[in-house]
Amino acid sequence: MTHTVTVEPTGEQIEVEEGQTILQAALRQGVWIPFACGHGLCATCKVTVVDGDVDVGNASPFALMDSERDDGMVLACCATVESDVTIEADIDVDEDFKGYAVEDFTATVTKIVDLSPTIKGVHLALDGTMTFQAGQYINLLIPGCDGVRAFSIANVPSNGQEIELHIRHVIGGAATSYIHEQLKVGETLPLSGPYGQFFVRDSQPGDLIFIAGGSGLSSPQSMILDLLEKGDQRQITLFQGARDQEELYNSELFTSLAEKHANLTYIPALSDAANDVTWQGFKGFVHEAAKAHFDGRFANHKAYLCGPPPMIDAAVTALMQGRLFEKDIFMEKFLTAADGADDQRSALFKKI
Repeated sequence: MTHTVTVEPTGEQIEVEEGQTILQAALRQGVWIPFACGHGLCATCKVTVVDGDVDVGNASPFALMDSERDDGMVLACCATVESDVTIEADIDVDEDFKGYAVEDFTATVTKIVDLSPTIKGVHLALDGTMTFQAGQYINLLIPGCDGVRAFSIANVPSNGQEIELHIRHVIGGAATSYIHEQLKVGETLPLSGPYGQFFVRDSQPGDLIFIAGGSGLSSPQSMILDLLEKGDQRQITLFQGARDQEELYNSELFTSLAEKHANLTYIPALSDAANDVTWQGFKGFVHEAAKAHFDGRFANHKAYLCGPPPMIDAAVTALMQGRLFEKDIFMEKFLTAADGADDQRSALFKKI
């Protein structure tokens, strides 16, 4: 049995299957409802039921208080419908967001590459074509792991039948330990996508700054390769941060690209290279490299940040001190098991 959910104020309608959450159905039909955690804890996907019967599901009492429930509010990532329903959602979709529908795929591992001592490049062939925006991510179901894990896509959208992932080994993390220690070429894994609101705002003027740390290079790599492929003429500056030369992966790729494209500047930075006499590049944290290159002034740029939370926080502080406004900064934090994210489950994965 299916029911129709009308989403106001846009008037869009989605069909929701029995047992499917409102958010699952919306994303799989290309209708955007804001969300973050996907499992009832953050309240980002809070909507108001105007008409119809809804089961609130396993929403946290901290994210959805009793008074809000009494007022007809639910969390779209947990709520299932029991009749035709009308909801009101706080929808403010960026004009550059394509809104591609989430789909399910079976992926075959075609190549596993040692990018650094702690990061592997995993290449997957899909049983269909995924349409996505550069910077978005997929949810991957890994054997022996409860729930799915999110990984950013590193390749360009023009090659939607293959997916490249950069996966750092998190000590004690069941998913990344499996990938680094057991995953084999030829193995098949279910995945779904695309997800996320991290993408280049093409309609907004200004040159582009990318700041990446660790395996957070994956999204900026996809975005920069896509920009170059499309012939974008804006100035692009990539700052890549790593601890040492061994961890600075794909530097040859971006050095070569910068030599071929006059509008691309590549600046790697090593945080633990104070005593490395062989390293002739920037020594220090990646946000410090950005400050040094732009002399602490970032006005008239758009900045895209991807990496661990401490790097993101330091970069945001540096950019704002350099007169870049919050509206000009876009980010994606890479949370791991150490950040308490390993137990998070996506509400958006449909087992196949």
